[in-house]
Amino acid sequence: MIKANKRRARIFVFDSGVGGLSVLRELIALYGNADYHYYADNALFPYGDLSADALQNRVLELLEKPLGEGNYDLCVIACNTASTQVLPILRTNYELPFVGTVPAIKPACQKSKTGLISVLATPAAVSRDYTHNLIREFASRCRVNLVGAPRLAELVEEVLAGGRVS
Repeated sequence: MIKANKRRARIFVFDSGVGGLSVLRELIALYGNADYHYYADNALFPYGDLSADALQNRVLELLEKPLGEGNYDLCVIACNTASTQVLPILRTNYELPFVGTVPAIKPACQKSKTGLISVLATPAAVSRDYTHNLIREFASRCRVNLVGAPRLAELVEEVLAGGRVS
């Protein structure tokens, strides 16, 4: 549980678009009466098209002011691509706890009956060292099939905006 010292917890949620609103909905279900601040970087959506350096620079630049001034109790990076690239840097630069959304390799391997799991993510998320480290650390007994879907983020955003995917 987040401790907020006699005030409502302040939770900052960051995503490259509106896909993270599903994460925000779950946070509200868990923590209810907190102050939530949602930041979507639609200007450079989708992040999967950015180089690792460009992605790091963009996220660090966007989060510098709100995290420096916001007195937050928790920051959630609701983007797989950003999480796999920027979480270690954020955790080094800020004392604030960070939660990322990364491919669910550990729980998938723990629950697998066949030892075969597939991860559907953006090409950037499946190619990152972070994802491969998760596989090495948590999936030694499983065979992991990484599937990079170039339009995944766009399709999620379209569905969340009420559109249909055909």
